[in-house]
Amino acid sequence: MFGINQFPLFLLAVTVLNLTPGPDIAYVAGQSIAQGRRAGLLSALGVAFGGCMHTVACALGITALLAASPGAFNAIKWIGAAYLMYLGLRMVWPAAAAVANGDAVPGTPRLSRGTLLFRGFVTNASNPKVLLFYIAFFPQFVSADSPHKTLAFLVLGAVFVTLGLVNDCVIAWVAATAARAVRSQPAVRRWIDRVVGAGFIGLGVRLALTRR
Repeated sequence: MFGINQFPLFLLAVTVLNLTPGPDIAYVAGQSIAQGRRAGLLSALGVAFGGCMHTVACALGITALLAASPGAFNAIKWIGAAYLMYLGLRMVWPAAAAVANGDAVPGTPRLSRGTLLFRGFVTNASNPKVLLFYIAFFPQFVSADSPHKTLAFLVLGAVFVTLGLVNDCVIAWVAATAARAVRSQPAVRRWIDRVVGAGFIGLGVRLALTRR
């Protein structure tokens, strides 16, 4: 259909890939722990919107053009790395200050629906590894002589994004449930914020070191 081949293998591969820890999973889990289940689910939806953008860009050939341009690739890479480190510092700094002063956990501002969606979108859309993945992986499952390549890429992308959304929603649910058990313990909450924030910073550094 539409020139798509080895679809069962594609389903298996993307299921495994969606379970692999990365910036998207870290972001969804982090927001679920810090803000609750609603924030985690909205963050997962924002990540899915980012995946939709990658899918459309890949189908139209824009992704290949960006990957072929060192300047564009590096710009996306640095934006994504800086954003992840910014999110990490926002979590680490208040928690570290509270520990130093012996204070209780500072109240985490409740983010709006739009902010959560936007942050999830940026986390995914600014990840150059996702861009490279679309270029290297998707063409393997589309026949070279297919007259419907654009439609084939859109279908594969929709499947990939949908499975990713389901996976991220499960992670949001589990992370929020686990966090609820320790939310009333300030010391534990401070350390969770610091660990999650440090994880974001580490992912940002890792992203900054990504090469094509």
